[in-house]
Amino acid sequence: MLNKVILVGRLTRDPETRYLPSGVSVTNFTVAVDRNFTSQDGQRGADFIPIVTWRKLAELCANYLAKGRLVAVSGRLQTRSYDGQDGQRRYVTEVVADEVQFLDRGSSAPAQGNAAAPDATGAARETASANEVDSSDMEGFYDLGSEDELPF
Repeated sequence: MLNKVILVGRLTRDPETRYLPSGVSVTNFTVAVDRNFTSQDGQRGADFIPIVTWRKLAELCANYLAKGRLVAVSGRLQTRSYDGQDGQRRYVTEVVADEVQFLDRGSSAPAQGNAAAPDATGAARETASANEVDSSDMEGFYDLGSEDELPF
């Protein structure tokens, strides 16, 4: 069984961080992801996907992300339910992130003044603009060659 989600979009608001009684940090934010098609009136829609990060990744997102930042998120889709204060059952669908990559240079730098934001592993990483691709970022992708060599 496979449950893997990969999204690229912009934060719709600043991340919100809270701490559980155990001291574990949780950061939530929403990513707006453009749809691949336009409506009849020529407008391109977007989906607004809630993202949840935990522990070290939550701290990094809280420190380096802000409204409008472009991010790539990979993780798993999760659904859960809870009873609201009014007694009604509420259902939530969200992405629990395993990795978040910061794809643009944000104007909000942490107090330490680091030049490059760390990626989800905590390693400082220079981010490429939308038109640049570093071949080292492509590790793990298959080189399928020409169309004649495709396996389907």
